[in-house]
Amino acid sequence: MKIVPNIFLILLVLLGVSAFAGPTGPPPPEVPPPGLPIDGDLLLLLVSAVVYGIFKINKIQLNKKTPM
Repeated sequence: MKIVPNIFLILLVLLGVSAFAGPTGPPPPEVPPPGLPIDGDLLLLLVSAVVYGIFKINKIQLNKKTPM
């Protein structure tokens, strides 16, 4: 007879939880992001990326020439 109270308890919990799982209202409207322009710093970023790429390529080639 212990099975009946356990099933009753499980059904009660599942029905209680499903009562709170109802649909909620729509989310609040999002604030639009600021329209920040991409300025001359983009050129600095591009140049630094090229310099870093050349540095890494030279470093890898140097390690291939002189194994430890």
